[in-house]
Order: sequence, then C-alpha cells, then structure tokens
Amino acid sequence: MSQIKTIFKNMSWILVSQIIASICGFIWTILIARYLGVSEYGILGFAISLTGILVFTMDWGISTHIVRHISTDNDSAPKYLGNAIPLKGVFGIGTIILILIILILMKSDELTITVTLLFTIEMIIRSLLGLLNGSFQAFEEGKYQGIENTILNLILLIFILITIFTDLGIYGISISYILANLIAFIYAYYVLEKHVVKPKFELDKAFCKKITILSMPFAIGTLLYSIYYSIDIVMLTNLVGNSATGIYNATYKLISVLNLFYSVYTAVIFPVMSKFYENDEKLLLISFEKSIKYLMFIIIPLAIGTMIYSLDIIQFIYGHEYDAASSVLSILIWTVCLIFISGAANSLLNASYKEVTVTKIYGIAAIFNIVLNFFMIPYLSYNGAAITTVLSDILIVILQFYVIYKIGHRPNKKLYYDLIRIIIGSAVLGIALNMLNLNMWVAIPVGLIIYLIVIYLIRFFDDDDKYVIKEILSKKG
Repeated sequence: MSQIKTIFKNMSWILVSQIIASICGFIWTILIARYLGVSEYGILGFAISLTGILVFTMDWGISTHIVRHISTDNDSAPKYLGNAIPLKGVFGIGTIILILIILILMKSDELTITVTLLFTIEMIIRSLLGLLNGSFQAFEEGKYQGIENTILNLILLIFILITIFTDLGIYGISISYILANLIAFIYAYYVLEKHVVKPKFELDKAFCKKITILSMPFAIGTLLYSIYYSIDIVMLTNLVGNSATGIYNATYKLISVLNLFYSVYTAVIFPVMSKFYENDEKLLLISFEKSIKYLMFIIIPLAIGTMIYSLDIIQFIYGHEYDAASSVLSILIWTVCLIFISGAANSLLNASYKEVTVTKIYGIAAIFNIVLNFFMIPYLSYNGAAITTVLSDILIVILQFYVIYKIGHRPNKKLYYDLIRIIIGSAVLGIALNMLNLNMWVAIPVGLIIYLIVIYLIRFFDDDDKYVIKEILSKKG
C-alpha cells in the first residue's frame, strides 16, 4: 500500500471518530454551559485550564518521545511502554500533591479545589490514554485509536446527559469525565495488548531516567505550550472573576472543537514525518507544504464566516446569557488559522529533531503572552485575553518560519501563491456574505458554493493535488 493510502486510511478512522467527538463535544458544551451558568462554567474552565498547564508533570514529554522513537523502531515498543506506564503512574501521584498545594496557595474556595482535584484525576487517566494512542499512531493503527475515541466521547455525552437529567451539578460533570476516560483507557489497553504490542512491564530505574532526560525538551515544550494556551483563563479568574472566565471559556470551547480537526491531522502526520526525515527530507518538506495548503483551504473561509455571524452563533449555541462572547469569538477564530499553521510547523520541526528549538519558541511566546495579559485583561477583560492570544500566535508563526528557513527547509514559493489564492477566495466570500446579508443557515450553503466556484476559477488545485486525490481513491495497493 502506498504511503499516501496508508496515511489516508489512518486519517479516515481518526477523522470519523473526531467528527463524532466534535458533534458530541458541541452538544455537551452547549448543555454544560446552559446547565451550570456563567459563574460555575467559569470554575469548570479554571479547573480544566490549571490541570492542562500542569499536565507536563504527569507526562514529562515521554509520550511524544516514545511515539517518535517507536515509529522508527517498532521492536523497542514493549520495553518503552512497559516502563513508561508505571513511571507515569508515579508522576501522577506527585501531580495531585502539587496541584493541591497550588490551590491552597491561591486561596481557592472549597468548590474550586474539589472540582480541580477531580479534573486532576481525569487528566492523569487521559495522559495514560494519550500514551496508548501514541502507540497506535507509531504502528499506524489509526483504526483502534478511532474506535477508542468514539467510545470515549459517546460515553462521556451519555454520562453528562444523565448528570444533567438527575441534577448532580458540577461534581457530577467532573466525575463523568473521569469515568468516560477510564472506560476508554481499559478498552485501549486491551486492544493494544491483543492486536498491536504487549508492554513488558518493569521499572528499570536507569532506563526510566534515560527516557525522562531525553523527553525533557518535549516536557518543557508541553509546559510552555500549556501555559501559553491556558494561562489566560487562570489569569481571568484571578484578575476579573468567574463570570468573565465563563464568557471566555464558552468561546474557547467552540475553538477547541475546531482544533480537534487539526489534532487528527497531526496525529497521523507526525509519525510519518519522522519516517520521512529518516528516509527522504524532500518528502518531509512536501508533507509540510501540503499540510498548510489543505488546512488553510478549509479554515480561512470558515473563520471569515464565523466572524460575520459570531453573534448568531453564540445565541444559537448558548442563548442570550452569553451574548458578550460574540466579540471574543470574532477575535479567537483567527487563532485557529494560526494554530493550524504553527501545528504543521511544529510537526516539521519535531520530526527534524528540533524539539529544543520548539521549546524556546513557546518559551518566548509564553512570556510575551503572560506579560501582555497583565496589561490587557484588567482593561479589556475577556476581549483583552483574546487579542493577546492572537498576537502571541502570530509571534509563534513568525519565529517558526524563521527557524524553518534557517535550517534549510525553505517551502516552495508555490505554497505562498496557494495561500494568496485561498485569501482571495475567502475575501470574495466575505464580501458576498456582507452584501447579501443572509440568514446564517442560508449563508452556509450559499457561502460554500461561492467559495468553491472562486477556488475553481483561480485554479487552486494543481497536478500534485490531483495525484494525491487519485492515490486516495485508487482501489489498488
């Protein structure tokens, strides 16, 4: 089977599961936000953000290091997994203690402490699950990850519906996340051991020390990445209050649903990029260029439409209580475009063994983000946090492309022409939607037709794209 077909096969499984996950996530985001109200939804957002920042203490970059290593050496998987799983368990105990200390120092109330500790347990299980998913990616067995992800999200939606129906409150919501992830982990481990690879359990201290040290650049990168994308919610809670956090978190959840599609692409492409780096650097660069081209083809027109209909979207999803979130959505939607670009660049740099450089980039961005938020949040509240996030994302993309050029991976000029075509098509779409002033539901099919016609007229798809499509649709191999 050709590499393109292998990629598409794995991506198809994960994509289908992520579509299901996005639908489920969209539903429970609406339900939870409406059920809890702005203030408690702010507490939930704080708990998820704080544990998200400190997830590095549970993982230490081990999952990413292992995916990269065993994708090029499958025979090493039993030893790596057999040591990593118990090692992450030890780290998990330390994480619980650390988060409790932080909450006490922050003088958090009892409800916030309890909810955050529950999400810490969920985060520990999710981190272990991430290691198993990484193994599926390394062995290019996207089928099992797709099934596991579907099970997780469907069960979580069912548990949340039960919680709301029986009025178990924010505690019930938190426990639902724990149980759903636990069930998904049990399934994933069973499948991994039966169909992919059987971990050889041991706690080799020398080996654990070795992989921990080698994983440190990924750990620091994960920490800085988490700080960068979650510190605004933590700062909003402390500088403004739970209600502002609830408004911001409502929009952030919608953005997260869109980012799930990027995570599908990355999950499939990163192991393949690692192999390309070992075998053919030209293919590595082509993979990077196509990643940006196809991701931008989808997300830029989506961002235009979202900006125009932001208030309609917020009112439809959350109701009038969250009207203030429309301005945040108009700003934050552009982070999706930037995250898609920076994500493709991250995959290229990590596959090229430039994880230390990636860490430095996110370190600079995290510092920039925190400092700017201290000025923006007190004056502009959630809008200030949103503007800061967009500016920080722009900084990351600029630094990443500087490094990519510096190491000799210069993208073909054709990529920039393709991006210009996408911008032209999206601009025409935006002008048409503004002039027509259509109802949001009518605008969706009309906008899609307008965009595709423009893309066709400016000849966006070239012979390489047609070859990729042909390979995917081919029944041979």
